[in-house]
Amino acid sequence: MAEILVFSEKDDLAFELVSKGRELGAALNVGVAAALLGEGAGARSDEYFAYGADRVYVAHHPALAHFHAEAFAEALYQIAQKNDAQVLLLASTKRGKELSPRVAQKLGAGCVTDATAVEVQDGNLLVSRYALGGNTVASEFIKTPHKVIAVMPKTFELGAKEARQGEVVTVDLDLKEPRTRIVERREKAGEAVNLEEAEVLVCIGRGLEKKQDLGIIEELARALGAEIGCTKTLCSDYQWLSEDRLVGLSGKKTSPGLVISVGISGQIQYTVGIRGARIAVAINKDGQAPIFALSDYGIVGDLYQVVPKLVEALRAA
Repeated sequence: MAEILVFSEKDDLAFELVSKGRELGAALNVGVAAALLGEGAGARSDEYFAYGADRVYVAHHPALAHFHAEAFAEALYQIAQKNDAQVLLLASTKRGKELSPRVAQKLGAGCVTDATAVEVQDGNLLVSRYALGGNTVASEFIKTPHKVIAVMPKTFELGAKEARQGEVVTVDLDLKEPRTRIVERREKAGEAVNLEEAEVLVCIGRGLEKKQDLGIIEELARALGAEIGCTKTLCSDYQWLSEDRLVGLSGKKTSPGLVISVGISGQIQYTVGIRGARIAVAINKDGQAPIFALSDYGIVGDLYQVVPKLVEALRAA
């Protein structure tokens, strides 16, 4: 029986895909399955069932002990082939982007990464993603029998958990030993920040004149209980903030309840990262800055005057 197969190395993202998979599966009249790879993976099966999976494929193999793109791609290919999975949904994380084209090549499938929407039209899957540097959205039908789609994190809402039963299938795989091996692991230097989960976000751009002035932004963030994000220049060029705080086309795509863009002109490379915000506020001294066209509220003024007054008002409130 044809089905939709879901995989992500991050369970929370896989649950979002399973939730969307139920909707797509109902429209296509197919089931939804998830692949759990590696030692101990099967222990999480019940949660996948709760979010809507009908079946969970569990695979244990020495080649899956650590993430190797070639081994994981071959594992997903074999699972898809054995179980007639016509659609593969993956999260478009760094690892997901490594896996998607590899699995697609093996399946002879059409492949779309960084998808921002997936829907069924006339029995076909219509997939949308940003194009032309984020200036427009391209919507494409995938016409191949097999389809591989890597979806941007936080694109789909997490469905409600329900008490559901499903089938656990242990899969025997024929995998080669990876050509590389891990000899040591070290924690990547960075900050413990997850902008994708932030409910309130304060983002700063080139309107900030020097690194020492980050203090006034930090005060605003504390007053709001917010995380701080930034444009590419501040982390990649100036290195004032870590890349964990980059928001935009080459960084995090966020969906906070409130985002305040401070000293940011509003170029597309940044704004694609905040389009999911429910309320957007902009502070910029240039009243013609593009960011105002994308904001619900705007303050035209020098951030060095506006931000301290805003902090004062928030504290007084």
